[in-house]
Amino acid sequence: MQKLLIGVDKLSTFVGQFFGWSIVFLTLLISWEVFSRYILSNPHSWAFDAMIILYGILFMAAGAYTLAKSGHVRGDVLYGFFSERTQATLDLILYIVFFLPGIVALTYAGWSFFTDSLKINEQTNSAVAIPLYPFKFFIPLAGGMLLLQGIVEIIRCIICIKTGEWPSREQDVEEVDVDKLKAMVHVKDEDIEALDKLVVAGEKK
Repeated sequence: MQKLLIGVDKLSTFVGQFFGWSIVFLTLLISWEVFSRYILSNPHSWAFDAMIILYGILFMAAGAYTLAKSGHVRGDVLYGFFSERTQATLDLILYIVFFLPGIVALTYAGWSFFTDSLKINEQTNSAVAIPLYPFKFFIPLAGGMLLLQGIVEIIRCIICIKTGEWPSREQDVEEVDVDKLKAMVHVKDEDIEALDKLVVAGEKK
């Protein structure tokens, strides 16, 4: 079971990291359009639509990735004080009551949006039209990925309720933990305070 959970984590991570490169193309596109518009006086009618599409892809592809890393913002400040079993119980209830209905609806509606767009060969309204149906396909795709990752998180909740411990998950980039960094370089708070005093004393001179 653990291999299956980690496997879905890795899939969500791969998809998120792959489409994360769209931020590079988005940055280059914006930079080029600004240069072309204000320096070369040659704006492109399709550029703004393309920017919105790329940002939309980036946003949608990040959903399952963020859930796999447990990175979505939690609104309950008391959550961290609960036991792991209580956290899992609360998460399980919220997943069933709110997450599953919302994501299933998103995926179902997204597929309808895509098929309708494909039937009419939907395009943007700019002078140089861009086909929209390939990009609308990302709505059900992202919804399906988020639903798959959500099912994995529900399984994790059930395991945690039974065992009292959260199962491990695929690790990725982590924020800097100051305490861990201090321990790695063998620096104590007293050393930092002494260095601060020395710097202040030197500035007074």
